[in-house]
Amino acid sequence: MLQGLTRAGLGIIESNEQFLELASRYQFQSVDLEAKDLINELGAEKAVYRLGELGLSVGTINLPVEWRASEEQFLKGIAELPAAAAAASSLGCTSCCTYILPSTDHSAAHFMTIATKRLRICADILGAYGIKLGLEFVGPHHLRTLWKNPFIWTLDETLDWIDAIHEPNVGLLFDSYHWYTCELNVSDILRLKPEQIVHVHINDAKDIPVEQVLDNDRVYPGEGVIDLAGFLKGLHDIGYRGPVAQEILTPATPEDSPENLVARSRKGFDKVFAAAGLL
Repeated sequence: MLQGLTRAGLGIIESNEQFLELASRYQFQSVDLEAKDLINELGAEKAVYRLGELGLSVGTINLPVEWRASEEQFLKGIAELPAAAAAASSLGCTSCCTYILPSTDHSAAHFMTIATKRLRICADILGAYGIKLGLEFVGPHHLRTLWKNPFIWTLDETLDWIDAIHEPNVGLLFDSYHWYTCELNVSDILRLKPEQIVHVHINDAKDIPVEQVLDNDRVYPGEGVIDLAGFLKGLHDIGYRGPVAQEILTPATPEDSPENLVARSRKGFDKVFAAAGLL
């Protein structure tokens, strides 16, 4: 598996170039970023060169389409998707991800119908560029009732929805935090096939009752109570070999320097990968 970073939880990073340099310096192998932004910042040829020079790959881009809101917003995003997909493909990235909120103010049945159609369109466009679409189920309890109607938040529901979307390039963005807040275990990972997983996020949770765990109050790998050794070993045992990218959502931007925070991340990765027997 490739050890990777997102910019979440790394403080104020001034540029993608700084992000790449820090990731490489601390021996990470992939970065999640917006390919179009990197190309705009460095130029297409230099972006490819710098990634190769630093030994990095682009793990995933975010889906630049607002599929949860109005048709106008959706169509605006769809118009921008081919350029985002082309940029990602030019950097060797084969993944694009989005999240599913576990409740909605819309009628759930009507929203499901519209969202299925919209995500199918997104997947079709991404597929033309050799890119998979990862859907992330979101587990924290407080989000399940934040809006009026319950929606999807379990692994099985998400797998069923992927089947309903019925595009071959749609799979899971599998996040350790949501695995934990949905009270899943290693056996739930072992029943998956590696091709069902598009991308993986890793983070840890505070030692509080699981129903009180907040989505934007995460801690660094190895600093909390999630069985990350079991999580990683389960993924390895089913044959997943893609990126495992740290994503630390916090109530406020960390005040420590990005250098110190990436160093802290490296320490956490070393701890949990060693515990899983993967170093």
